[in-house]
Order: sequence, then structure tokens, then C-alpha cells
Amino acid sequence: MKYNRSLFIWIAAILSVIPLFYLATIYPNLPNIVPTHFDMEGKPNDYSEKNTLIFLALLFSILSFGVFMLITNLPKIDPKKTAGQSPELFQKMGLSISALFCFINFAIIYAAQNRGENITWVLFPALGIFFAFLGKYMKEIKPNYFAGFRTPWALESDDNWRETHLLAGSTWVVGGIAIAILTIVLPTEFRFIAFMSIVGIMTIIPFVFSFLFFKNHPQK
Repeated sequence: MKYNRSLFIWIAAILSVIPLFYLATIYPNLPNIVPTHFDMEGKPNDYSEKNTLIFLALLFSILSFGVFMLITNLPKIDPKKTAGQSPELFQKMGLSISALFCFINFAIIYAAQNRGENITWVLFPALGIFFAFLGKYMKEIKPNYFAGFRTPWALESDDNWRETHLLAGSTWVVGGIAIAILTIVLPTEFRFIAFMSIVGIMTIIPFVFSFLFFKNHPQK
């Protein structure tokens, strides 16, 4: 299918406003005091008047579309844009991030509607799927100063960058799927531990690999 930038922009715009329509629909039936902040286990630890939800929903909607526009315009401001970065790739990555913000926005509103129901059972799996999608795209990212594993060694060597991101892509796909599965089946008290442990592994492996590649393949 032919790449259509306008279509991506419209989808991102729609994703950013859908939670606002959801909030408008349920707002009259919300209690006057609702949870607006949650701890690492997904339990509410702060409450506010329900009109605070309007501010939070608007903030996440603005972030959803704003981050999309920032990501999609990175090749225009990146000194390494001459490397032939794919605009469509950045559009897909930006849309994935926009979808994540949309989902988080929904989750916060849903929790407020249901009196602080624990949302980690859907939030952590959603983050896992998001990481898996980024891993898929990561394999295609060419050297740049904004996206990807920008280690000092990868930025100085195209070979290092390519091999690091091939490994990182596979690691993030596997790690993201593992997060999605484990945070569904594990008890609530272990979800955050599993999530952070896997994210740590997903981050450390590419970083260490990039350094070892640099040591074993010195630049001529």
C-alpha cells in the first residue's frame, strides 16, 4: 500500500480525541471525588475532584498528538538525516506511541469510573505489546541522534549501529511478549517486579553488545 502521510496524521488525531469523547459520555455519572494518581502496583494513592480528569485527559490527548508530530518530524531536524531515514518508519513509530498514550488515557478514565480499580492487569500487557512493536521497527532504524539505542559506539559506526539494533529489535520483541504474558498471569504484587526486571534486561543487553562489538571490531 502506498505511503500516505495525511492518513497517519488523521489516525493520530482521532486516537488523541477518542478518550475525550469517552470521558464526556461518563462524566455526569462519575462520583465527585475520583482517583487521579496510582502507585507502582496500580493502586490509587491520590484523589481529586472529578473535574481534574478533564485536565488529565486533555493533557494526555495533547501529548498523544504532540509526540506523534515530534517523532514524525525528527528526520527533518536530525544532522544524520542524509543517512536515508524512512519517513514511513517514523510515522509508524509515532503512531504506536500515540496509541499508547490513548490507551493510558482510557485506563485512567476507566479507573476513575470504577472507583480506583487496579489497572496494571491491562496497562503492563499494553506496554509489553508496545515494546514488541518498537522492537519490530527498531531493526529498520538507520543511524540518527534521536531514536534507537544511541550508544557512543553505535553512533560512530554504521556496522555497530546495524548489529546493535538487529539484536535490540529481537530482544524487545521477545521481551515485550514476555511482559504481556507474565503480567497477565502473575499475581498483582509480582507484576511490577516482572515488568521492571524484563525492561532492565531489554535495556542492558543491547548496550553491552554495542560495547563488545566496538571492542572486537575496532574502527580502521
